[in-house]
Amino acid sequence: MLDKMLVKDCMNLNLKANTKAEVIDELVEVLFKAGKLNDKEEFKNAILKREEQSSTGLEEGIAIPHGKSASVKIPTVAFGLSKKGIDYNSLDGEPSTLFFMIAAPANATDSHIETLSKLTSLLLDDDVIEKLLNVTSEEEVLNILLKDAPVKEETISTNTSFDVLAVTACPTGIAHTYMAAEALNKKAREMGITIKVETNGSTGVKNMITDEEIKNAKGIIIAADKNVDMARFNGKHVEIVPVKDGIKRPKELIQNAIDQKANIYSSGGSSSTSSNNESKGFYKHLMSGVSNMLPFVVGGGILIALSFIFGIKAADPSDPSFNPIAKILMDIGGGNAFFLMVPVLAGFIGMSIADRPGFAPAMVAGLISANNGGGFLGGLAGGFLAGYVVLLLKKVFSKLPEKLEGIKPVLLYPLFGILITGLIMYGVVISPVASINNGITNFLNNLGTGNLIILGAVLAGMMAIDMGGPINKAAFTFGIAAIAAGNYYPHAAVMIGGMTPPLGIALATTFFKKKFTKDEREAGLTNYIMGVSFITEGAIPFAAADPMRIIPCSVIGSAVAGGLAMAFNCQLPAPHGGLFVLPIITNPLMYLLAAAVGSLITCVLVGITKPAKSI
Repeated sequence: MLDKMLVKDCMNLNLKANTKAEVIDELVEVLFKAGKLNDKEEFKNAILKREEQSSTGLEEGIAIPHGKSASVKIPTVAFGLSKKGIDYNSLDGEPSTLFFMIAAPANATDSHIETLSKLTSLLLDDDVIEKLLNVTSEEEVLNILLKDAPVKEETISTNTSFDVLAVTACPTGIAHTYMAAEALNKKAREMGITIKVETNGSTGVKNMITDEEIKNAKGIIIAADKNVDMARFNGKHVEIVPVKDGIKRPKELIQNAIDQKANIYSSGGSSSTSSNNESKGFYKHLMSGVSNMLPFVVGGGILIALSFIFGIKAADPSDPSFNPIAKILMDIGGGNAFFLMVPVLAGFIGMSIADRPGFAPAMVAGLISANNGGGFLGGLAGGFLAGYVVLLLKKVFSKLPEKLEGIKPVLLYPLFGILITGLIMYGVVISPVASINNGITNFLNNLGTGNLIILGAVLAGMMAIDMGGPINKAAFTFGIAAIAAGNYYPHAAVMIGGMTPPLGIALATTFFKKKFTKDEREAGLTNYIMGVSFITEGAIPFAAADPMRIIPCSVIGSAVAGGLAMAFNCQLPAPHGGLFVLPIITNPLMYLLAAAVGSLITCVLVGITKPAKSI
């Protein structure tokens, strides 16, 4: 099947790119011109999103940018060769020369993913790399990868005793997952050590580790950038590292496992994570809740906005402006979808901490908060509380006889988890959190114009700093919480801050054409639509290509826009919608003016600071 994914018209043996952003553009263009993509910008955004998680630049001059997207028509691998080398933030800090851009459809099949995994494993062979560096024609590339590549015999082992067990996983599950597995397998063979590697790839878990194998292993390696099932490793020496470490330092990880240098893992909370992973735990759990909450915010928020079009009080049967369409839109969006935000936020935080047993207690904690004035703060507290309560229960119930193992997830965890979490929520959490919420509401309601302008500038600026990242999400969540509390000022600043970067960049590509490549100018047109739709992520490709100029220019423009919106007393009762909800914004024309001023400032600053392109 690889011969259908790797074809001559998707190769460029003389890349002209000088930067990481340019080589991504060049290979995306190769795929687009070959008819493999429906939408090159959408696929490019998928590539950049993967790069944000960790660079796909490996060692030995290899880079494997990859992404899954509905914009991919046909699973394809684009090959690029740069004789001079390009700085791609590789693991060894050396320039990258061989580029394999993997384009996988959103619904890629098992056979597609397995084929791509075999290709990535081939790239760990030194002879293959040496030959690819010296190719002069596309035919040679095909011969090296399809004909001359070493064939590995697949053997099915009945062995249940391995010295070392490993799990590899990356967010996309296409390249790094399998490269880490191959690197660990290869190094273990060289060291004379038996190893079994479970892969958590795009199509699910393969080569799953059994309980018997875990019992017999000396040590466990988890090379993963996403959650994997950890409870099964209770009581074993487990070393948890990013997936790239499985590729970069397999010998060290295997030796550590043999020597049992890692701490003993406990699903009760004292896990053997690296200090880096520990520091990211809170953020990972929080983002799990926020990312799963957002569909309710967006879908419910837009329905609320549509209801407001009929009149702010048109959903109220006792109001003269009552409209039945407005009421049904409000009932669906506000009464149901929007109401579920806090329980869903809490539920997925709990699930991220304690796996599936943490979900039900955390959902109930979120519901308690939503029904008793705790709001978002109560939901956050409830999600973390429930997660760690369940972790404690796991530790306590681990002492029970094995015969009771089957009733833990269906009876013991949900029963005691919901009970203990609920008692703590009602007895300890809700009252002070509700008081804090009331205090924040009163504070916002009593803000003078000067303080409100400062708050608006700060919130709007935060939206532009990382354009969809944690700082952006923090500002957005604050705005949503303010809406829930009945204060509509903050979110007006939040939304205008999120619209300004893509709109400012779109204007810059129009009025300062010499500062951008042809592809960037085309992407700029898309940013007009993304900007008015409140999709800040449209600016990400430009920020990734030139962060030192684009981000400061965007932050300044957004901050000015947010401050102006507050100065003009603009309020926004809907959580999403961009300029499509302009009719329901207080002082809509002044809000439009604030957005225009902020976008123009970003445009002019980008035009002044950005150097002219030579192409």
